[in-house]
Amino acid sequence: MGNITEINCLTALNKLKRRIPYGWDLNIYRGCSHNCKYCYAIYSHEYLGEKDFSNIYVKKNIVEVLDKELSSPNWKREVINIGGVTDSYQKIEGEMKIMPEILRVLIKYKTPAIISTKSDLILRDYDLIGQLSELTYVNIASTITTLNEDDRIKIEPYASTSADRFKFLKEFRKTNASVGLHTMPIIPLITDSYSNIENLCAEAKDSGVHYMLTGALYLRGATREYFFNFIKNQYPEKYDYLKELYKTGGAGKEYKERLFSNIVNPLREKYQISNSYIKPLREKLHM
Repeated sequence: MGNITEINCLTALNKLKRRIPYGWDLNIYRGCSHNCKYCYAIYSHEYLGEKDFSNIYVKKNIVEVLDKELSSPNWKREVINIGGVTDSYQKIEGEMKIMPEILRVLIKYKTPAIISTKSDLILRDYDLIGQLSELTYVNIASTITTLNEDDRIKIEPYASTSADRFKFLKEFRKTNASVGLHTMPIIPLITDSYSNIENLCAEAKDSGVHYMLTGALYLRGATREYFFNFIKNQYPEKYDYLKELYKTGGAGKEYKERLFSNIVNPLREKYQISNSYIKPLREKLHM
């Protein structure tokens, strides 16, 4: 973990340009200590004049600002996505304990939320999340890309183990929350094998997830250089192939068609795992 800096925020909620299916984003922190090599949010530090994404900025007044925003008569109890840019349960949260206060504000105003994390620290707030899920829609999701711990440690060195992430998904299945697996990004030559995807599907089925979202690796901006430096150091034998495959931001159409037609879709069907994260939302909120 890098340097920790406390800052004040003017707004807690960030209105998104389009609902997908949520219209608001909330991030307690700027920067992240997980050090995922494919992180798309690295660019988000640039406006701060900060190049090191491991340097964490803590929005120390975010609970009070959120309470004010949700108390407004104009607030329509729309779905808030928590942790869309940085993980709200990364290591610093163990010390700061901001998420429990955020959850209490959501409970106070019966506001639906999506919480995505790669940390089993979320289990600390199990009772609060369970309470919120009895009042409104709550979705708990985790990104899990591989069950091979050697690869996982290289790709996501400071996140919880994949096994621990499946464990907390299984635990939250006991609440009224919907639970989802995000197998994104699928990285060519590293996590795109039939056996890896099948292992993930089997664990997802056992955990009782409501859906599984998948997507191939996409590289843009600062993430591209960061990722290829990582490949050169940790998987040098794969460097030339990946450089050729990623001449642009995404892998070619032929690769993606092969990945989904031959591996992802047949396995999703075999294990009967939905790809719709909107269905539980509609059922809960009667959309």
